[in-house]
Amino acid sequence: MALDLTGRTALVTGSTQGIGEAIAKALALAGARVGVNGRSPAKTDEAVARLAADGGDYFAAPGDLATEDGAAAVARIAPDVDVLVNNLGVFGAQSALEITDDDWRRYWEVNVLSAVRLIRTYLPGMTERGWGRVLSIASDSAIVIPEEMIHYGTSKTALLAVSRGFAKAAAGTGVTVNAVIAGPTHTGGVEDFVYQLVDRDLPWDEAQREFMRRHRPQSLLRRLIEPEEIANLVAYLSSPLASATTGAAVRVDGGYVDSIIP
Repeated sequence: MALDLTGRTALVTGSTQGIGEAIAKALALAGARVGVNGRSPAKTDEAVARLAADGGDYFAAPGDLATEDGAAAVARIAPDVDVLVNNLGVFGAQSALEITDDDWRRYWEVNVLSAVRLIRTYLPGMTERGWGRVLSIASDSAIVIPEEMIHYGTSKTALLAVSRGFAKAAAGTGVTVNAVIAGPTHTGGVEDFVYQLVDRDLPWDEAQREFMRRHRPQSLLRRLIEPEEIANLVAYLSSPLASATTGAAVRVDGGYVDSIIP
């Protein structure tokens, strides 16, 4: 299948590393011009240089999307976007009774409102042009709320609702809006998270197996997902081939969510 995004402009939030970086690369390989986003201009420039070294058309779009000013700054750099991927997110283990109001506000601003701000910014242009793709990276934690990070899980549940609601707002326009339910994925941040929950002296392969056995036993994959595996699905959903998929929560979770329907 040809996932042809030639002539399209994409913006991937939180894309200086991990899943976001893998998504940016996949979209560029499909022919898109891709905006790379991070809070730090220096780190964003470094990511663009690293990605461009392997080919592809990238540009830096730095800005703190947890703020209105940051979102406006990104919109000035990339005023017209055909493919928006809301990947930005924060997570971390914390006792449910110790999550403060400030913690809840931070997770809401970063994980939910950053996506809302950008959808509100770019959806009108997409609908006017009659083509566009909006994707928000959710998580298995949106459905299977983890005891050790209910603030994260709740924010991802909200992101599913945001995606479904905006899909209705874009009905009949040629624009699709979907969420991607990513399962436990191998990133640098997740390595740190794993070592919060298992013995730090364990070698990584053993620590990963112990984490999956103790904390993610529902996984049918029995391993962490690689970022490129998430990016492959995002690239497809961003392409013209996915024109009939909208308002959906599409799983790439390694069978983690125990359900026979999405």
